[in-house]
Amino acid sequence: REEEARNFRETDVALPALPGNGLIEFPVSSATSFRFYIDPGSLSVGPDGVVRYTLVARSPSGADTISYEGIRCGGQGLVRIYAFAYGGKWSRNPSADWKVIEPRGVQRWHAVLRSQFFCPGRFGIQTAEEGVDALRRGKHPAVVNVGI
Repeated sequence: REEEARNFRETDVALPALPGNGLIEFPVSSATSFRFYIDPGSLSVGPDGVVRYTLVARSPSGADTISYEGIRCGGQGLVRIYAFAYGGKWSRNPSADWKVIEPRGVQRWHAVLRSQFFCPGRFGIQTAEEGVDALRRGKHPAVVNVGI
């Protein structure tokens, strides 16, 4: 893990357009009343292997929290929140450090995205299309086939 961290070189990150119609909902937990969506137009896999996407977390009252995030699949799995959307524009996150994805943490959606959609078997998806397909199916086919 230490060697991976030393050798990792992140590519420059450009923020995508704000999400529009066509969001894809994904299940997180029956313990939360929020609903979670990914903007398929924002999903990408960088040359650095990071899966990046726009996440929309919708409260029961309909208020949206929108963030642009990245997941590194190897090892424990790491997540980074690059920006939040406020007032119709992106605002970079000043504390955008990589953090370990906690499987049972408060932000459980990161663990779900990693294990069920973007990093099946802890190996990252290869293309955005593969990720969009997994979201539309409700799980990555590799997860379904091996019973993870």
